[in-house]
Amino acid sequence: MPRVIPLLVVAGPTACGKTQAAIRVARAVGGEIISADSMQIYRGLEVGTAKPTPEERAQARFHLVDFVDVEQPYTVADFQRDATQAIAEVWGRGCLPILCGGTGLYVRAVLEHFVFPADDPQQRARLRTQLEAEAKRLGTETMHRRLSEIDPEAAVRIMPGDLRRILRALEVCALTGAPAGVQQRRVDDAPGVQYNHSTFILSRPRAVLYEGIEQRVDQMMAAGWVDEAAALRRSRPSAGGSQAMQAIGYRHLWQALEERPENLDLDGLTATIKRDTRRFAKRQLTWFRRESPAQWREWGTAAEFDCLLHDLCHGAARLLGERREGIRK
Repeated sequence: MPRVIPLLVVAGPTACGKTQAAIRVARAVGGEIISADSMQIYRGLEVGTAKPTPEERAQARFHLVDFVDVEQPYTVADFQRDATQAIAEVWGRGCLPILCGGTGLYVRAVLEHFVFPADDPQQRARLRTQLEAEAKRLGTETMHRRLSEIDPEAAVRIMPGDLRRILRALEVCALTGAPAGVQQRRVDDAPGVQYNHSTFILSRPRAVLYEGIEQRVDQMMAAGWVDEAAALRRSRPSAGGSQAMQAIGYRHLWQALEERPENLDLDGLTATIKRDTRRFAKRQLTWFRRESPAQWREWGTAAEFDCLLHDLCHGAARLLGERREGIRK
């Protein structure tokens, strides 16, 4: 019989309050947070990834944040391995694991126990040749459209005209487990662990969500996002083509610093980052609407957020087999 571990999942688009909600629940029921964010994993990407602050980390224990070098590739399969281990360790300490983040593929890979094919160098070379031939025949726009269907989060991060990165993303999709390349486990090949999970998708009314995104970008720019990107470019010049530098905002800033370092159009950069972040949030919402079973919780006011927290804590208590009233301050 597989081992059964309770797991609370708090997911949703950027700027929807996931981190604050997860912290409050962790404090209330005795939980620890496993981040499911594909960019918060990187060291050195501080300002523009909305990592939990030192104050937030003092309130709850976080895992899988700030532990990968910016030039190191990190796949969905890597995350599944690391998250599975972290969840087991948290539960082994008698704490509730809380999987929290906006990278839908990360969440799904854990909950559905994706099986990833082993990496074969010859297969990789054949696939790269095939993709290059298809791009030559069909065009860059078609290849980007294909990526949007397979891995919408990657498609948002990569410019439609950046063929090299589009092909690399398609290659990764096929070889490391994006939706089109993932094989589900067979019923007779059950994993050694199963999750008794409650999944909550947090959202906000569209206008409120977009306003929050724009405020966050303004705060990041004011907090020194440009200086951070410039420092990364000076200290790690070879990181420009890395997976980490495809994060929204970082790729915009890196490119601008390469092309016009003495004459940055900060207003234009800020507007572009806001636009692309809104588009990213829209794609995240599209992704999460396919998640089942999941409970959606939309909030716009402080009172609605408190109601949302009550529901999350009640769901967490059910997972633990307990009944707790209210939120412990």
